Amino acid sequence: MNWTAQDMDTYLQQKEYIDTLIVPLLKVDTVTEGMKNSASSSEFLMHLTTFIETQFKGRMMLMPPFAYTQSMNLTEMAATLSRDLAVAPFKHVFFLTTDVAWTSLKVDGEVIWLPSIPLESMDPQLRKTIIEDQLRQVLPRFTKKWSGQ
Repeated sequence: MNWTAQDMDTYLQQKEYIDTLIVPLLKVDTVTEGMKNSASSSEFLMHLTTFIETQFKGRMMLMPPFAYTQSMNLTEMAATLSRDLAVAPFKHVFFLTTDVAWTSLKVDGEVIWLPSIPLESMDPQLRKTIIEDQLRQVLPRFTKKWSGQ
């Protein structure tokens, strides 16, 4: 389910089955030298989270991405997100990011760091294969949480 009015109507009717929230965290580098990598990482993460949402429609809600720049205070952002999402009715919260800095921060939920893979020059079939492989990498993290471990 996506954070859209139509999907939210469905969520509100079936919220007892939709217990997981996915929060994409996108670092936006505004320094010219880092803009291409930042854009590539964002593209990769958005493809992956959209694919995950499609695979688990009816179990997960995908929030719009949280974008931040290199000068923002991640500790404050993590605390604010944790505080705000604590009132959300989701049993499991996963933050997906290509920014390794999030792995050392305390958040209510689980941070999943993934290395960014440049997708822009790949043919569509190879891109699909790469995204499916990344899902296989994160799937054990989801199932472990879902099984209560």
